[in-house]
Amino acid sequence: MFYSKKLKKIKQIKHCFFSKKNGFSKGIYEGLNCGKGSKDNKKNVFKNLNHVAKKMSVKINKLILMHQTHSNKVVEINNSNYKKKIFADAMITKMRGVALGVLTADCVPIIIYEKKNNIIGCIHAGWKGAYSDIIKNTITKIKKKNSNSLIYASIGPCISKKNYEVDNNFYRKFLTKSKYNKIYFSQKNKAKKIFDLRKFVTDKLLKLNVKVDQVNKDTFAEKTYFFSYRRSSKLKQKDYGRCISTVRLL
Repeated sequence: MFYSKKLKKIKQIKHCFFSKKNGFSKGIYEGLNCGKGSKDNKKNVFKNLNHVAKKMSVKINKLILMHQTHSNKVVEINNSNYKKKIFADAMITKMRGVALGVLTADCVPIIIYEKKNNIIGCIHAGWKGAYSDIIKNTITKIKKKNSNSLIYASIGPCISKKNYEVDNNFYRKFLTKSKYNKIYFSQKNKAKKIFDLRKFVTDKLLKLNVKVDQVNKDTFAEKTYFFSYRRSSKLKQKDYGRCISTVRLL
């Protein structure tokens, strides 16, 4: 379990970036696999989610997860939709008694708290979502509630630059959007670059005047603590587990 130093000091919320430790899953999913979309035993995933709900002091049906699609869609959770299937990559809420959760396995989990109006949020920021403005859309939605806002964000465990190899087409795609994006890439060899997803995401938040801190852990390298899509692919495993990051209002 990992925590943001900044968010930990805020009395109005409870949050956690869960590692894969202390779960019920076995095999390639060993530990706390919270991925309903994985091919893991459904009973074990349910037990894992129940463990998380207890740690967050909410009932299992009040632990709200998204059906994540690497989109730029943000949904506000309220009494009318919290029991429904949420198709989105970010959620915000002013509801009490619920915990919002985001699942990742190399992508960036971001936990958000807006202090003036007591709004929480979480973002699933893979390269696709970040590229297509999931971060901007989430912060804009929060500011629309009240332009007088003070927003904190903690960027959780994700794949580090040194382990995020990409090809030249990927690099060109980012440069087409903005020449400035060049700063997020370094040359690995003729065919490959390495991409700094954490910095790419951080800068997007900073540009929107969000106060940012980091839980600087590498999901690819730290295999004892995290699931990793890239690591599982390299090991030719058929599937991979997902870690959960959560936040709730107290």
